[in-house]
Amino acid sequence: MSAALTVIIALLVFGFLIFIHEFGHYIFARIFKVTISEFSIGMGPKLVTYDSKKTGIKYAIGMFPIGGYVAMVGEDEETDDPNAFNRKPAWQRFIITAAGAAVNIVVGFLAMIIITSVINIGNTTVHSFMTEADFEELEGVSYEASSSKYGLMAGDTITHVNGKRVKIADELSYQIMRWGNEPVDLTVERDGKTVELPGVRFPTITDQGQSFGTMDFYVTAIDKGVFDTLGIAFRKACLVMRMCWESIYDLITGRYTVAAVSGPVGISSAIGDAAKAGFISLLNITVIISINLGFMNLLPIPALDGGRLITIIFEMITRKKVPAKVEGMINGIGLLLLLGLSVIIMIKDVIQLF
Repeated sequence: MSAALTVIIALLVFGFLIFIHEFGHYIFARIFKVTISEFSIGMGPKLVTYDSKKTGIKYAIGMFPIGGYVAMVGEDEETDDPNAFNRKPAWQRFIITAAGAAVNIVVGFLAMIIITSVINIGNTTVHSFMTEADFEELEGVSYEASSSKYGLMAGDTITHVNGKRVKIADELSYQIMRWGNEPVDLTVERDGKTVELPGVRFPTITDQGQSFGTMDFYVTAIDKGVFDTLGIAFRKACLVMRMCWESIYDLITGRYTVAAVSGPVGISSAIGDAAKAGFISLLNITVIISINLGFMNLLPIPALDGGRLITIIFEMITRKKVPAKVEGMINGIGLLLLLGLSVIIMIKDVIQLF
């Protein structure tokens, strides 16, 4: 796939995810009759603009598909407009603010149902073990011994990894990836009995200076029905949010370094790789990005939707509204910090490309 096509696909994915996020804010702002001055997808110089004579809203597409906004009167300033955002009841402002992230998560879940219905999903029952030869062609893999050497057997159903419940292969693979660079404790069901397997080792893989465990066995497939598909899709969507939260925690605690974080450049590269693998792979990474985008926006950080939600919750509890100028200043500082971090990550991604 050419670099130009990769860029185009990445732009389409980013543009779609930004659109549905901002559309969530937009549609609920319209439902609650908030005065909207502009609805923009993308940032920077405007490529396309349209002024609606009926609503007075300016619609625009920016040059850089790395963000978007719904500019509502009264977000960061005092105004006499009776339909201004800051004059609406707190519960309405809460819904409007949370709607963007909620749409990202809901759309991601719906797409996850489609993916789950058309691909094979593994359970946590060991079917057979890989051999050292299976790992020889993989770069960065350290294969010291098979997990079978530590008591794991074909036919075992793994129920817990380091005490964490696992029900589908995705959860099992993630737990082994996160903790398998060190010996892990497994709980398995074997011939109707619960068996504890302490200190099981797995092969490890090193990527960008980070060490991860990797599964060295195959699992059996789940025979899915309609309700099974819905349940598995829900678990997979929840796993994506959990991975996002735990990645942030691991970054803060120093388990991972900034080298493991990707920005738009790194994500675009991953989107290109997924597109090469086929539509389902592209849809899968789009779902992951969508759910992560929704989850990240709900974090209580100034300039993100979660930061605004905190001030609204504060108002609902204390009955005291945070002054619009103060909130605007806090969000402005938060935005500058986020942009600075984004630039650092972008530079790191570009360096890694070469």
